[in-house]
Amino acid sequence: MFETFGFDDTTAKEASVWFALAMGILFGALAQLTRFCFRRALIGEDRRQAAGIWAMALAVAVIGTQAAVTLGWISFDAHRLLATDLPVLAIVLGGLMFGIGMVLTRGCVSRLMVLSGSGNLRAAMVVIVFAIVAHAALKGVLAPLRVALGSVTLDLGEMTSLAALPGGAVFWSIVLVAGSLSLALRSGNSVLPLAGAALIGLLVPLGWVGTGYVLFDDFDPIAMESLSFTAPTAETLFYGIAASAIPAGFGTGLVMGVLAGAALAALLTGGFKWQSFENPGQTGRYMAGAVLMGLGGVLAGGCTVGAGLAGIPTLGIAAVLALASIALGGLAANRLLNASSSEFAAPPTRPAQQPEV
Repeated sequence: MFETFGFDDTTAKEASVWFALAMGILFGALAQLTRFCFRRALIGEDRRQAAGIWAMALAVAVIGTQAAVTLGWISFDAHRLLATDLPVLAIVLGGLMFGIGMVLTRGCVSRLMVLSGSGNLRAAMVVIVFAIVAHAALKGVLAPLRVALGSVTLDLGEMTSLAALPGGAVFWSIVLVAGSLSLALRSGNSVLPLAGAALIGLLVPLGWVGTGYVLFDDFDPIAMESLSFTAPTAETLFYGIAASAIPAGFGTGLVMGVLAGAALAALLTGGFKWQSFENPGQTGRYMAGAVLMGLGGVLAGGCTVGAGLAGIPTLGIAAVLALASIALGGLAANRLLNASSSEFAAPPTRPAQQPEV
């Protein structure tokens, strides 16, 4: 469709950067205002409200994405999330690693990127380490490990999507939307946060349709993409250190937009505040979490947004497995950390011996 616009000096890839920048600004601002975060929805002190925000976004994302598929604007038939050979070991192991990492860093990568824009230097450092490790897994020293784990596959045949199950795409879309809306409407959130969450969800089909239909160019096609932060963060890192050798892409525009949108929203609402690490132990924990999320996000095929918010609406089995693995890893890590904290905080079972005189 892009070739019909009559652009002479702009390619579809160049246009996608500006499109992603606009999407990123909207996501960054909305995520800052709604405190959008999968970790909070899973184990946060206000997880009921946070889960409602996340569920509302997912419901709108499913409706919009499947509507675009029904209208014939986009198709996920050849998308990696619907691949016949499911890299089951990589997805499960990567999801568990990512879930553990987001608990150690107290935020999934999308949330940490938003926090970076609001002045949180802890989050910014995690995002940088995350990007380095993700790039190493995609194209660097960790790539052989990724390939080896990805070679363990499960042949799904035609069962790559929930749409292949009894009931088809419409039935499973209704199930996802009904469940998500029920959770959102019973979360105790007011109308305004839920409206913000709905706008976040709307960005998912906007991304799919924008790159897969509006910007599609028969002569110079680009990848169909939507909200995602694993590969885009690595892409932005590479562009930042080699901009003269490689052009910016959709991912670069998205990341830059999120940082700008979050910073703008934080400044306008008085939420911008410089923050840093409190002690070396905290630094080590956050860095370990960043490494786990960087490698885990690549193995799982995406983060809580890429494989979750944008992946689940494709109805791909891979996305469902990835998000379930992330959730399981996060819950397990949180339980272990709580048990460890309780053990250290427990009073001694017998009186402490007096020192010798």
